[in-house]
Amino acid sequence: MNELITLTLTFLAGIPLGFFFFGGLWWTVKKGVASQRPVLWFFGSLLVRIAVTMAGFYAVAGGRWERAVMCLAGFLIARYVVMRVTKVLSVNKLNLVKEVDHEN
Repeated sequence: MNELITLTLTFLAGIPLGFFFFGGLWWTVKKGVASQRPVLWFFGSLLVRIAVTMAGFYAVAGGRWERAVMCLAGFLIARYVVMRVTKVLSVNKLNLVKEVDHEN
């Protein structure tokens, strides 16, 4: 029973790691594309996101492969959620843009 609770908590710990990683990626792309120095945005973000995520996985897994797999499952669930949310946000933003009538 104790192991089930630990694996559940490990799964739940993977979710914020995934939100941080993939949400940070989405935010970086939005900021980096409009930046005068996109290399700094993309490379800096990559280093920070990987460092935080790997440290999180290392801390949560504690050397146990079962915990690492559960954390990865939560991480991938967060990826799916971020993909869906960003898609909805993009569609809503496109719907807000009005078409311009070019007839004279």
